[in-house]
Amino acid sequence: MVTLDLRRLRLLRELEERGTLGAVAAALDYSPSSVSQQLTVLEKEVGARLLEKAGRGVRLTDAGRLLAQHAGILLAAAEAAAADLAALGVEVRGTVRAGGLQSATRRLLVPAVARMLVQHPQVRTEVTELELEQALPELRLGTIDLVISDEYDGHPRPRPAGLRFALLHEEPLKLVLPSDHRLARHGGPVALSELQDEVWVASDRGTGHHDMVVGSCRSIGGYEPDVRHRSSDADVQLELVRVTGAVALLPALTLPTAADPALAIRDVAKQRLGRRLVIVRRDGPSTPALTAFLTVVTSQAHHLDNKDGRKR
Repeated sequence: MVTLDLRRLRLLRELEERGTLGAVAAALDYSPSSVSQQLTVLEKEVGARLLEKAGRGVRLTDAGRLLAQHAGILLAAAEAAAADLAALGVEVRGTVRAGGLQSATRRLLVPAVARMLVQHPQVRTEVTELELEQALPELRLGTIDLVISDEYDGHPRPRPAGLRFALLHEEPLKLVLPSDHRLARHGGPVALSELQDEVWVASDRGTGHHDMVVGSCRSIGGYEPDVRHRSSDADVQLELVRVTGAVALLPALTLPTAADPALAIRDVAKQRLGRRLVIVRRDGPSTPALTAFLTVVTSQAHHLDNKDGRKR
């Protein structure tokens, strides 16, 4: 009878997901040689060749892919067992690993961690700033428990199998102009079509925000925007508006909480553009620690809704 070591099975599952020994090593803070040695031991334990050379790297054999699929099932079962055992305890304790894009991290996750320290001091919370594209492998592999992602009107996100998506917060998009801009003087909404000749700032290519800015200018404004500046840091985008005279289209949560004399923030005329923040996590049972954290994050989102005078 073969005895399977869950730690080595996790390495095999990580390799299937991440593709290289180096990526597995970096994610788990091992050396590539250590990962390779552990997988060699796993091959001896199961009596089958799991890896084969592929150029300078390795890839899974048919047996390796088969075992990796079973590893996913076994690891999920172990996680479910741990959640059930934790639920038997009186005190909420454990670890919650959360990720989110910049604005969600700043306005939702950080306040949630502060509240957890008071309400559930035995829970260890870890926060990482990252986009959904970066988070998906971590969610599938269980190295992150939840991520707060965004979705813009007209640009829905894919819904991969095995993940659960829940609406957390809705907010409008605002045009951000230099305060001395010709269209900022009247104080009313500004049409995207009036910004055809402007220099734009947006997030990096391939992000939801970049696609939204370009897509909105095309479909609503009728032109190809001159996206000359790119940064996924909203503060950098705002500084580019202040200093260079560029214009931006940003979610409300990314904007300054106090009035800024260098910026004019305007509604989009004749069109409602918005963003939704969603919590993404794996299907399956939640530990008491994760349930407590989800409750706190949801409460923080309701606080933002009420503060801004919006009800979902």
